[in-house]
Amino acid sequence: MIPIAPNEAGPAGCGQCKSEVPLGFDFEYAYQPIVDLRTASVFAHEALVRGPNGESAQSVLAQVNDSNRYQFDQACRVKAIRGAAELGIQELLSINFLPNAVYRPEACIRSTFAAAREYGFPIERIIFEVTEGEQVTDRAHLVNIFREYRRFGFSTAIDDFGAGYAGLNLLAEFQPDIVKIDMELVRDVDSSRAKQAIVRGIVSICGELDVRVLAEGIETPAERDFLRSAGIELMQGYLFCRPAFRAIGVVAPGSLA
Repeated sequence: MIPIAPNEAGPAGCGQCKSEVPLGFDFEYAYQPIVDLRTASVFAHEALVRGPNGESAQSVLAQVNDSNRYQFDQACRVKAIRGAAELGIQELLSINFLPNAVYRPEACIRSTFAAAREYGFPIERIIFEVTEGEQVTDRAHLVNIFREYRRFGFSTAIDDFGAGYAGLNLLAEFQPDIVKIDMELVRDVDSSRAKQAIVRGIVSICGELDVRVLAEGIETPAERDFLRSAGIELMQGYLFCRPAFRAIGVVAPGSLA
């Protein structure tokens, strides 16, 4: 049973929620597996925006501006859910969202509920995470979005933890289901004492707060092995599988060993 988000009419004074202006450009999705080393299985798939023919995410994001940010964010949610349903994804689905495009969470979420109903994708299998590169200037607004999404039944994730806005102050105000360690901390972590100390600190803090840690951007067995020894079970990166354009990615044999 999918609940109905309140205030379907949209926030007062917000014309974006009623706007039917076309987005003006097209895009598609690639899906990249997130693996669970503990169970040697796929934990989730992250929906990654791509151009209509598989072009880079940046080629799409470069077309997003203040006038179309809301329409783009809403279209992303619908396309990611539709694509996952059409592909038959049974695991969790991680969707990036643009907090600066959300005016009132309870109103801006309505298209997500509608897409979940239409395509038969349970909302309890959806994770919302803050998209890479999105500069959040109003942390209180982001925290409110996360709390509302959790209230509606979605899981939540803080992306790029350890870089920019995604730091300890945000974690102190809101404890998501998952924290994704920034890939710059993951790169060559097996040979960097400083990065190892920081990663172990993040794992310790998140353990105290009952938050799961996910390491992204893993490219080598050595990175994987250190992170696993540090207590991280959820991982994502080219070592396991590259993003699959309009398809379900297949995890490389032996990469979970």
